[in-house]
Amino acid sequence: MIKLTDSSLVKYMVKLKFIIDGVVEKADVIGAIFGQTEGLFGPELDLNELQKNWKIGRIEIDLQSKEGQTTGQVYIPASTDISTAALIAAAVESVDKVGPCSAKFQLAEIEDVRASKRKIIEERAKNILKSWSSKAASEGEEALKSVTESIKPGRVISYGPDELPAGEGIKDAQEIILVEGRADVINLARAGYTNTLAIGGAKIPDSVAKITRQKKCIAFLDGDRGGDLIAKELQQLAKVVKIYRAPPGREVEELTPLEIQEILSGREKQKVAQKEQVTEAPQVKLEPRLDAKVREIYPMLKDTLEAYVLDAELNILGKIPVSELITSLNGFKGAKHVIFDGIVTQRLIDTASKSDILTLVGFKIANSLKIPDSMKVVSFSSLGLS
Repeated sequence: MIKLTDSSLVKYMVKLKFIIDGVVEKADVIGAIFGQTEGLFGPELDLNELQKNWKIGRIEIDLQSKEGQTTGQVYIPASTDISTAALIAAAVESVDKVGPCSAKFQLAEIEDVRASKRKIIEERAKNILKSWSSKAASEGEEALKSVTESIKPGRVISYGPDELPAGEGIKDAQEIILVEGRADVINLARAGYTNTLAIGGAKIPDSVAKITRQKKCIAFLDGDRGGDLIAKELQQLAKVVKIYRAPPGREVEELTPLEIQEILSGREKQKVAQKEQVTEAPQVKLEPRLDAKVREIYPMLKDTLEAYVLDAELNILGKIPVSELITSLNGFKGAKHVIFDGIVTQRLIDTASKSDILTLVGFKIANSLKIPDSMKVVSFSSLGLS
């Protein structure tokens, strides 16, 4: 390892290697270098003068002798410009004898010490930045984790012999919110409500009916036909203080936390519960054959939450759950009419329009719909069927 007294002044490190036919000492090599380069380029480039003027530092020699031959390296630290460093290297290469022995010196490299120093500084800076980034990221992750935990939905547990999905707050709550399914339990937890219990379907389980007699219970149901049927059954088989509804055509699981809070806190004055959920479209008369087909299908369709898809000749192409109507409608080739036990929403109208549906007949019709001129939208009540 070469140590330099004035390393802070060094710009270049001139490195040469040599082979000498004979056994010599370091002093012999140093003497040959100074002696044989003296006066080659005048006093300004004389190695002795350059050392006196701090243009070059202490010349170091590493050598080893073996089998009558000496090999090694010369290190000359220089604070000169690169041109002078190159001349120094060429001058030392001209040395051909060390004492009585033949010698050959050859330049290995001229190292830009400042570049090496810059690289060291750069690597150190990278390590500092990595260390800082790691610490900052760790602190950021902890902060994010803390924030996430604060809004993380409560754990969903199982309740009763039916193992119904419920919020973990149901254990100690004096008031229970009945919802339709597991997704509703999770969404209400996001809004801060963990005192929830899922009914699990249109049929009211005994465990739900029982808890409504033990604790104060309210219901929060979807704004669709399914919600209508569950509301009716709750009123018949269970004891609920109040029934809240999602806006027409929407489900509890898709509401935002703010919407949930507004509905359950009454800030919306329960427009859904106090007003008619839907408004009927202007009276539309159906073509006699289609009108007769609707009246034929209606008794089989009522309260089933199913949909019939018909072609232009009024042949039934298929019967599917209302929940699958939007995603499956375009799969019916030649479909022209849809009769279903559900609410006509804008989303359904848009989907039906893309599938060239001419008629939608539903249980109810949502508010403020944009209906294409080519489509008729009719409710059962407008036909005198409910």
